Amino acid sequence: MAGDQLESTRQALREAVAHAERASELARLLDAAQARIAEAERAAEELRGVQERLDETEERLRAANAAEEKLRKDLAEQRYQADVAKWKLSSVQLARWSRLGDAIKTGKSNPVRLARGLRGAAKPAKRPTAPKRQPVPRKNAGNGQQPVPGASFQATSSVRTVGGRSVKLKPYRVPTGPNTRPHLTAAVIAEPHAEALLRYEWRQTTGFTPRDFSRVLAAEVPHLLVVESVTEGPWAEEVRRPGQGLRALLSWCAERGIRTVFWHTGGEVEPFTAAARLFEHVVTALPKSVGPWGTALASHDPEPGRRAPSLGLLPFAIQPRVHNPLPLVGDRFERVLTLKELLPEHLSYPDVLTSYRWPVAVDCPPGTEPWRMAEIAACGTPIGTEPDQARAHVALRQAYASGTMSDKVDDLLDAIGLPSGRATLNISVIMIDRGDLDHTLAQVAPQKGVVQLVLLSDAPGAAERARQAMPGGVDVVVRRSDPDVTTGGLLNRALDLCHGDLVAVMDARDQYGEHYLNDLRRAFLFCTADIVGKAAHFAHLRDVAATVLRQPQAEYSYVPDVAGATLLARRTVLRGIGFPDVSDGWGDVLMRQCRADGIKVFSADRFNYVCLRDRDRWLLGSAQLVDYGPADPYAFV
Repeated sequence: MAGDQLESTRQALREAVAHAERASELARLLDAAQARIAEAERAAEELRGVQERLDETEERLRAANAAEEKLRKDLAEQRYQADVAKWKLSSVQLARWSRLGDAIKTGKSNPVRLARGLRGAAKPAKRPTAPKRQPVPRKNAGNGQQPVPGASFQATSSVRTVGGRSVKLKPYRVPTGPNTRPHLTAAVIAEPHAEALLRYEWRQTTGFTPRDFSRVLAAEVPHLLVVESVTEGPWAEEVRRPGQGLRALLSWCAERGIRTVFWHTGGEVEPFTAAARLFEHVVTALPKSVGPWGTALASHDPEPGRRAPSLGLLPFAIQPRVHNPLPLVGDRFERVLTLKELLPEHLSYPDVLTSYRWPVAVDCPPGTEPWRMAEIAACGTPIGTEPDQARAHVALRQAYASGTMSDKVDDLLDAIGLPSGRATLNISVIMIDRGDLDHTLAQVAPQKGVVQLVLLSDAPGAAERARQAMPGGVDVVVRRSDPDVTTGGLLNRALDLCHGDLVAVMDARDQYGEHYLNDLRRAFLFCTADIVGKAAHFAHLRDVAATVLRQPQAEYSYVPDVAGATLLARRTVLRGIGFPDVSDGWGDVLMRQCRADGIKVFSADRFNYVCLRDRDRWLLGSAQLVDYGPADPYAFV
């Protein structure tokens, strides 16, 4: 009995010792854990301090970058103003009156030197080209070199393979500007096709990521954020499953009052619904998806503090800066290609723009996307199994008439409450009546885009007849002609009365199709010339009943001169040079002045104008014979 109690006591003591050891171990572990917690708290406090110092450093860096950017802009402006001053001085020194004065001064004691100096001063001198503001170079922290604007968006593939044959071509150079709305800045997350459509509509910022957007966008805070339903790139995952990066970007925009737009351009609606609900506005490029988008947005309540996004349509459309009939260097590939041959899968979008201009025609299968066919047509390439330039021109006109990207962006900006204003291309037309007022008015009355007619006519009741013939809303100004004034002098008087953005001179002796001016002014959407006209055009000679075609190779190219009767010029530029004070050959003299002053001249298409003459041996000998008969079937499309 006593032995059992002793053993029980011993067991209890052993258990007590074991418990004490475990308690001691627990106490030691607790002390170690508390020490680690204290160490973690100290580390967290240090991290907070480091983060605060990092934030302060980043803020100072942003301020320093902003100050540097301002200094860079100020320096660029000062350089520009210095170049302008030098240009003005050079222009004054090259002016004829200045050179005459110098010749008289230096030769007053030497008749031979005076005569030589006066002869030299009488010769036209090429004036220096006016300087233009250059883009402000941005600092590249990676290698210290300045990036080339648009260099990352240029065609790179110069070889195409068709039927096992390799063909080398010169890639189309994608322009870097100008912008349609330089007053507006947009931050854009988009894939190359959509970026090409938008990049000329405003000052565009791209290339930022979820990690650096606050630093990149702070350099020029945008008015608008546009995010496409991208499937590649640093934002693709965020767009499908919105995470901290996209939410932080939208919060950053909300704090600054920046409009936000989600643009659905392809794929099903459901994968992008969660991201789209975080934006203020949702637009889709696919009309058939408007219904599903409405259902998807209505089926979920907006997050606390957010309003339900508006829903609209922003379809793909042609961008005149890149979808235009400017040709590649060299002749077209003399084969009709299928769409698959034209656009192999490996091509980047800048290379696609090269392919559009390459073949004589493209055979597009049924079901081809309408936007794809519009882009091909806008590049002047016939669609079908037979090359047909007249049909291709009509298709190009229809592609533009269906609405350019500028038109679609106008609608978007109006819907979200941003100014959509941009330069217009309204036309003032100058016509000198040649004695048949009805024929004169019949040429100009059907034209589109005309806001003013300045008519020089001595016909009875010319003003009333002109106002009745012209569409409502067109300002009609009628003045009597003066037989003592040259044709150039009359045109200068009429020019002083013009208020349109563009000024057209039409010859009442000739014949113009109803699409003439609308087709001609389209060139100002994609070329950089100040004067547009026709070096390539049809002419009809009545004495031999022959229709001829002048300079067909001059279509869609920069040329030394265009026919005076096809002149369409920017009003400010035309006023700067003025019409020469001559009657015969005023157009030739004007073109010589443009070449001397460095003013670019562009020749558009060959259609919708016919030069009518009784006889012209020079024209008959310098042009291609088309047919013995009227020009209408060939010229008017």
